[in-house]
Amino acid sequence: MWWGIGSVILGAAALPLIILIARIVETSLETVRTIYINRGHANLAGWIGIAKTGIWLLSTGIVITNLGDYWNLFAYLAGYGLGTLAGMHIEKMISLGHVIVRLITPADPQSLITELAALGYGMTRIEASGSFSNTVTIIFMIVPRTELGRLLLVLSTQHPDILYTVEDVRNVKEGAKIFHKDAKSRILDFFGL
Repeated sequence: MWWGIGSVILGAAALPLIILIARIVETSLETVRTIYINRGHANLAGWIGIAKTGIWLLSTGIVITNLGDYWNLFAYLAGYGLGTLAGMHIEKMISLGHVIVRLITPADPQSLITELAALGYGMTRIEASGSFSNTVTIIFMIVPRTELGRLLLVLSTQHPDILYTVEDVRNVKEGAKIFHKDAKSRILDFFGL
């Protein structure tokens, strides 16, 4: 008797659950694809688009053929919202490409420049004037996305008063040396070797 009720509930929940999962995957792929298009990775975006469209056709087809089931509609809508959040999280984990970081400081930046150079960051320094300070220094850095978290951690913990901005970079000259420490040397430096 209980087995029959459980299978009915499982059967009723199976289709909305499939729709929800399909929409989360499809919308995650669409979010990542859109970000890659904006960053100039057209080939990667194209392949993601193929997979995304296939999943979209299947999930949308299931909902359209069962319009009377409100749980299917709810699962479709909820999958879109959750998929958008998941796609943004996935993109942050992948960290493809580069960003430009601008550091603006009224103080003498030499200790900061020395510290960041030792960590492997390349920089360009420009002297300028600001509305709240007679002189400021602007430091430009092109940073691999994989290194951005580490840089922001250093800035927030050791230099909390520095103003910084971060923007996406669409293209960087191929072969340009913007970051001079490879992963192996950073690991060895961490252990003092």
